Amino acid sequence: MFAILRTLLLAFLLPASMAAQPGTPLPLMADDPVAARLDDLAALPWVKNSPLHADTAALNIHGFPATYIPAWPEATYQNRLATLDGHTPFSLTYNPVVQSFIDLYAVRKREMTSRMLGLSDLYFPVFEEYLDKHKMPLELKYLAVVESALNPSARSRASAVGLWQFMLPTGKMFGLKATSYVDERHDVYQSTEAACKYLKYLYNMYGNWELALAAYNCGPGNVNKAIRRSGGEKDYWKIYDHLPRETRGYVPAFIAVNYVFAHAADHNLYPVAPTYCAHQVDTVQVCYPLDLASVAKFTGASTQEVLDLNPTFKLGVVPDVDQPVTVYLPKRAAGIYVTNEDSIRYTYFQATTASKPAINNSTDAVADAQTISTPKIHTVRRGESLGVIANKYRISVTELKKMNGLRGTTIHAGQKLKVGRTTTKTVTAQATPKPVEKTDLYIYYEVQPGDTLWNIAERYPGTTVDDLRRMNSDLEKEGLKPGNKIKVGVQEG
Repeated sequence: MFAILRTLLLAFLLPASMAAQPGTPLPLMADDPVAARLDDLAALPWVKNSPLHADTAALNIHGFPATYIPAWPEATYQNRLATLDGHTPFSLTYNPVVQSFIDLYAVRKREMTSRMLGLSDLYFPVFEEYLDKHKMPLELKYLAVVESALNPSARSRASAVGLWQFMLPTGKMFGLKATSYVDERHDVYQSTEAACKYLKYLYNMYGNWELALAAYNCGPGNVNKAIRRSGGEKDYWKIYDHLPRETRGYVPAFIAVNYVFAHAADHNLYPVAPTYCAHQVDTVQVCYPLDLASVAKFTGASTQEVLDLNPTFKLGVVPDVDQPVTVYLPKRAAGIYVTNEDSIRYTYFQATTASKPAINNSTDAVADAQTISTPKIHTVRRGESLGVIANKYRISVTELKKMNGLRGTTIHAGQKLKVGRTTTKTVTAQATPKPVEKTDLYIYYEVQPGDTLWNIAERYPGTTVDDLRRMNSDLEKEGLKPGNKIKVGVQEG
């Protein structure tokens, strides 16, 4: 069977001059889409700027000179892949197309392959954990090498994003959230979970891992067309000619990565340590708005490294969230952040509030305006702690205790605590207040074009998005409509 396949490949896929030279490594065409994609990924800073090189002395089992590029007989490649094939549910076929991709990773892109070997120490443990949880072959971890060169910030020309290169609609189908602030396609854990679900779905569709991989690349529709055009064949190599050109190189590249990662030392390839190793990164849980550049400034980290570690936050800002989210920091910065969390939060909140331009709330001249400032009161609910209440009103625990003359942290249900001040402006009859007015005990805001709950809450210190939803139960049904007035606060005496 292999001989027939090899003959067909040589006859139909390769120039006659190449087919006449068995055993000769076959170079890829210059414009091969997989090779071109690898070139794009190699230019990204995440891969390009890795300064630390691993000690290669212990890994150089053959004693190769530093610049030596080994070449092996064709039979050696065949035997090595046959051995790997015996330990995996994938069909790790050897043929001239696969050989050309081995040459790509082991000869033409050696530096990048070394960097991907280093990055594998950071990401493969995560991939293997999720693959094992879903009872899927661990070799699928190599798919992320083909997809993104193990760069969580990778974005293709077609706008596929992250380690697993999800398009936006496909990512949403498998649970990845994307907003103007957050894109979970960049998140290592969330995207790996989604990739496992998608690959399992495709495998259940075809019962064949090679076809599942092809469908992951070009979509089930294109694979189904290739199957029909080949007369119903369900073997990757038998539908090869009917697949999109990019996908033809996809499975061979996957096979080549399996080989190169297993036999890196045989090709004088060794891992280059990434900019960040797992032991150099720590996490903090955040459930309040935060600017990552400010975090870097306060903790002494560089802004770029904090942004690089958190590509999930597209604008470099953690938005107001319902549940805690994970922020990745260099270990030294994480310790400083945890120790000074209250101060950092409070300073950031004060800075952003002070920097907001004053809003002219009237369309007419205001006469005899009087500003009234009263305490904003929170009634403690059962199970609430000072930390929970401080998070709700975006103040520090220290500030909350100071406002209420508390020495300890013990509070009880029904207790009333000051959590800030509510400031309102009373105007004479000549003025026409807009967009804020005081009616009964509520403060109202008139929705303007482009408003979101987030930026409305930002204008009223102590008010959160959740507060707005609670005070305006019809928002879920009707949404924000320009001209509508919504409750944004309560005037309490």
